[in-house]
Amino acid sequence: MANWDHYIKGFKNYMRLERALSPNTIDSYLRDVTKLKEYLDIESIEASPGQLDHEDFEKFLVFMGKIGLDVRSQARLISGIKAFYKYLLMEDLIKDNPTELLEAPKLSRKIPEVLTFGEIQAMLAVIDLSTPYGTRNRALLETLYACGLRVSELVNLKITNLFLDVGFIKVIGKNDKERLVPIGDDAIKHIRHYLQYDRAKLKIPKEEENFVFLNRRGKHLTRVYVFLLIKELAEKVGIQKNISPHTFRHSFATHLVEGGADLKAVQDMLGHESITTTEIYTHLDKEYLKETIMQFHPLNKR
Repeated sequence: MANWDHYIKGFKNYMRLERALSPNTIDSYLRDVTKLKEYLDIESIEASPGQLDHEDFEKFLVFMGKIGLDVRSQARLISGIKAFYKYLLMEDLIKDNPTELLEAPKLSRKIPEVLTFGEIQAMLAVIDLSTPYGTRNRALLETLYACGLRVSELVNLKITNLFLDVGFIKVIGKNDKERLVPIGDDAIKHIRHYLQYDRAKLKIPKEEENFVFLNRRGKHLTRVYVFLLIKELAEKVGIQKNISPHTFRHSFATHLVEGGADLKAVQDMLGHESITTTEIYTHLDKEYLKETIMQFHPLNKR
């Protein structure tokens, strides 16, 4: 699209040959520019780097905030894009620099809290698996984070929508829209253990039989329960952030994007509509989605 690959290749050569930057630094800058290119592709914006203006970049930052990229990550993203445009200006490939007045988001800006992977691991580790509901709580939090679910999607997850043998779950999202989301091996392991042992011991009313996560009376969990569970676990490990079940969803998106995942794949897994609200993001091949989450999700890098 609009010769972006040509510009990016030149930027890479400049950083490698003239700036002599480290491979990690070069890769970081290139990921930033690639995110901008992917955003333009998603929004069907056919424009060369020199045709973008300040407003285009503001919309891009709003987009990145909507999929959960935190303030620090946005600031680093802006730094990379500004470096790219300084290169273009220096090489006389553009006449004006539209990123010159672009500012990093202020800390006061309402950006969702995001947990680090270490913080999430600590919360999972503190769950006592010897208690009657420890295996259930571990399975539900593993699922919440591994799949980036909304809490309503989590508590309404059905056994008939689990396709664990092939590594997917079917999620019923807003307005009853269905989507298939890849699920990692750790979450699968804990779900299977919960279903086989703890859940099998419950006396379950007929109307509740298809729900995955149940309370001691055999009824599906409420959103409030999940909220209180997360608050309790965060307190146990000393996390001071103001978090909720949705924080796990934002963390899911942020960790994938920071790891280099394709924006369209992340958008598809989250079940979001386009930022313009008139188009739905491109539906990607399910195997590609699975490869994306397996490659970039922190749980699958251990």
